[in-house]
Amino acid sequence: MRTMGRLFRSTACAVFGLAVLMLAASPVQAARAFSDLVGQVSVGPVQEGGALQAPYLTWGGDVATFMANGGLETKPDSIYGKLGLQVNLVSGDDFAAQVQRYLKGESPFLRGTVRMIGMASEVLSQDPRTAPVMFLQLTWSAGDHLVSRGEIKTLGDLEGKKIVLQRGGPHVGMLDDVLQAARLSWNNVDVVWVDDLTGPGGAAARFRDDPSVDACLVISPDMFALTGGLNDRGTGQDGTVKDARVLVSTAQMSRSIADVYAVRKDYFEANRDQVERFASGYLKASEELVALKKAFEKGGSAEYRKVLQMAQDIFGKDVLPTLEEDAHGLIADASFVGLPGNVSFFTDAGNLSGFGPKTEAALKLAEERGFADSAGKIANAGLDYAKVASLGSIQAPAQTAAPAAKFAEMSPSDLFPDDPVQREAAEENIILTFTVNFEPNQSEFSAAQYGDDFQRAVEAASTFGNAVIAIGGHADPTLMLRYVVEAGMTKGILTRSGASGDYQYALNGEPFDLADPDAVHQAVKAGTFSGGVQNDPMRTLRALEQLSQDRAQAVKTAIVDYASGKGYRLENSQIQPAGVGAREPEVAKPSTQQEARQNMRVEFRLMKVPVEAINAGDFDF
Repeated sequence: MRTMGRLFRSTACAVFGLAVLMLAASPVQAARAFSDLVGQVSVGPVQEGGALQAPYLTWGGDVATFMANGGLETKPDSIYGKLGLQVNLVSGDDFAAQVQRYLKGESPFLRGTVRMIGMASEVLSQDPRTAPVMFLQLTWSAGDHLVSRGEIKTLGDLEGKKIVLQRGGPHVGMLDDVLQAARLSWNNVDVVWVDDLTGPGGAAARFRDDPSVDACLVISPDMFALTGGLNDRGTGQDGTVKDARVLVSTAQMSRSIADVYAVRKDYFEANRDQVERFASGYLKASEELVALKKAFEKGGSAEYRKVLQMAQDIFGKDVLPTLEEDAHGLIADASFVGLPGNVSFFTDAGNLSGFGPKTEAALKLAEERGFADSAGKIANAGLDYAKVASLGSIQAPAQTAAPAAKFAEMSPSDLFPDDPVQREAAEENIILTFTVNFEPNQSEFSAAQYGDDFQRAVEAASTFGNAVIAIGGHADPTLMLRYVVEAGMTKGILTRSGASGDYQYALNGEPFDLADPDAVHQAVKAGTFSGGVQNDPMRTLRALEQLSQDRAQAVKTAIVDYASGKGYRLENSQIQPAGVGAREPEVAKPSTQQEARQNMRVEFRLMKVPVEAINAGDFDF
């Protein structure tokens, strides 16, 4: 079950966002809202002696912290106990209060998402002692959804649309990622801010009550209430909204929201070994938690049930009423990254969803959306991961390479279906589409000419880590149409009437529209115009399909080479070429060379894929 986690974890973001809202009515006014929220706090040294205080959030990734510690207080036989740590875990769901304790020195640690820390960066960096040093990634988050009305087909259709979301909550960053993928800015959409993450004052309620709202960003329970399910459309019954559907989800945007720990700069410089032990213990616990979860899902695990019970005891039965559904669902909604993910996130310069790009985007967002007048800085701890692995006897390999062939190979008919009914169904899975055109007989695609498009593709592949980028090669049907007419009239099965330029055709006495690609394609493929003719349209059809497949493959090769040349990390199986031929022309019956050139294109489709098409590893990185 991956439905409830975001509701719980987002408590921290909700508290932060609501407080900002109460202090500021507009994004610009919100520039000082976080400062006002925290108030005047005297920076103090981190308290020495006794247990180390560390915050946690109500989120599945933090269950591994409980495991490492043996509960809220360190047990001697726990992972942290054996590492020589003594830690008291305290709730950090009130993010402003968490920052206050951090500044005062009550805790050296800060627990949030990259964007939460970015929003607070101005306050955190005002004193060099408290400048945040990010040292641990826990998870990538799932369970967030962009729900839209039926007329919105892809992310590109959001331009000019009214989108509702909670101010300061987890969906601000998600929308920022969506807009970047669609090559839109915040000025291209009409943002409607609401008070709450969920409930009567939340985005889902506004979407339901206000037909002028085109889309909303919501957590899983609200998504289900609006649409009926991740792959469903609302019927208008049982509280759902007619034709509402999930346009995109963090089920596909698996690299959008990163959960992390940061530490005060002064504490890190004086106690690097302690920080390394804290990170090592967490990663060891996450490794054990993932193994227990797998055992539980296979046939049950008494040890895992103990972990679920601990999570319920700490978070409370009001948050986790049941173990199997709610507590397990909370953990299942968190994609643990483990040691390999931390190595990739913090050290791999080619990871477009790594520390550098993510923190840069967070700081930029903080300024542009008014959470800071001038964003501060977030430093990379640069831990010694060999030492971290050794401290915790961590088994997972410290490597940055993604698993080979993460995505199963899909057939061209899955990506660009031939059958019109199947095509309509497949179009429901398109998240984003964009095209590049090419010249007649072009077989090479250089980065000099198409670099911007290649960059867009690799960025999308990184953020949308559980989606496929289908590359469809399209060809112009003009020559095939000419041969259809020649062959049909030669065989006596095609007749035409009317004046030149406005001919009307009939095939075996029935109207036959050359501007209907499906009708033409099906007739040619059936061999209707073959046999006894000099220029067989079927040969041309097959040649166009092979030509378009070769072009699609050439574009994939060019993208892979581009990514390699830039040092970007790219999962090659995520990019899948398909020869579409002349089945889906932009202009079905070209009458000019300019119209014919519109058909000579390569189309990029960012697509949802079935879960079984993804070879998921234990750790998601």
